[in-house]
Amino acid sequence: MTAVTTTTVPAPPAAVGHDEEEAHRVRRRRRLSPGKRLPATRLLGPALVLVLWAAASAAGQLDPGAIPAPWTVLETGVRLWTEGTLPNDILTSLQRAGSGFAIGLTAGIVLALASGLSRTGEALIDGSVQLNRAVPTLGLIPLFILWLGIGETFKIAIIAIVVYIPIYLNTHSALSGIDHRFVELAEVQGLSRIAFVRQVVVPGALPGFFVGLRLGVTGSWLGLVVLEQINATSGLGYMMFQAQNYGQTDVILVGLVVYGVFGLVSDTLVRLIERRVLSWRRTLSN
Repeated sequence: MTAVTTTTVPAPPAAVGHDEEEAHRVRRRRRLSPGKRLPATRLLGPALVLVLWAAASAAGQLDPGAIPAPWTVLETGVRLWTEGTLPNDILTSLQRAGSGFAIGLTAGIVLALASGLSRTGEALIDGSVQLNRAVPTLGLIPLFILWLGIGETFKIAIIAIVVYIPIYLNTHSALSGIDHRFVELAEVQGLSRIAFVRQVVVPGALPGFFVGLRLGVTGSWLGLVVLEQINATSGLGYMMFQAQNYGQTDVILVGLVVYGVFGLVSDTLVRLIERRVLSWRRTLSN
């Protein structure tokens, strides 16, 4: 009987070299990528601060009169909520921030589109907005009080200004950064003005718009802290101002924690909407 032997034919050197190069490229791509997104990672920073705060308070390293312990702040917050003071102040602050944000959002989008899609609009609008940006917004408070009175109107107007500026700047920048080849392609395809805006302008401007939206949301809360300490009878800022007069540090920290929670939640919501709307993009974040 004749023995049958099998031999393994080695792969050509060129194929082996190609496979090794491909594997090296994949490893390099994995090494440069930030990796898979982990759930709730943005809460690690605040959680770490809370742990350090609690540990320092328990060890007696913090003066309770200057920085109360977290459990003291929690007890104060529960007491204010039970008494009905905190819910009323939160509702008032949300109404002010929401009204100013809605006006600022609308103004920022309209002005950015008018300036970004028309040379005439840019000539009339962009210079004025840049001048407004150079003037400290909170420095306009005395002037707005003289114009609009010291009631709610001037507070909402200031918040609207704080909001519209970053939305306008980032949206206008995104519009200006749209590749002109897309414009030429739309002209070749014979798109109408409305179709051009819907298919080219809006997708191109959305990334910048969401950056401005996040800054605008944060700005509305920052402006509210200051504005609610001026001739206000309710609101988180008013609560903190009254606590300052009576030396109630725990009440001030309750207000700051609520502001921080609102800011974090609103920013997270904007991020989720952005991720859903811009799911077609392949970026480092997704």
